[in-house]
Amino acid sequence: MLFLPLVNKDDEDMEKEEAYERHPGGRPKKPVRKESATGVRFSKAEYFIVKQKASKAGLKVTAYIRQMAVEGKVDAAMGEEERQSVRQLAGMANNLNQLARKAHEEGLMKAMMMFHGFIEKLDGEFKKIK
Repeated sequence: MLFLPLVNKDDEDMEKEEAYERHPGGRPKKPVRKESATGVRFSKAEYFIVKQKASKAGLKVTAYIRQMAVEGKVDAAMGEEERQSVRQLAGMANNLNQLARKAHEEGLMKAMMMFHGFIEKLDGEFKKIK
């Protein structure tokens, strides 16, 4: 014969409510809720222009329209050339870490020779950015 413990349904409900209060689950609430919605109608040509400008700025169309309406201007994201320079600088930072490691392993003189060439490349990249 199998005996099951007696469980009060109210106890189970209380446990579920307590767990919900501790960890509500789901997506967290946004700090600023957008409560008002409005519609904007574009011709196909106008929408194409807005979409192109939004992609050039690195924004979605709705974010672009919102920023233009509120601030009157949109600061464009980095261009391809700037992204390439940042990627180049990140690679150079990695090289600098490798040089520091080599200086500890093989000696300072060899690392200094490598470091001199590295500084010339770094100066060239900074000049491109400016």
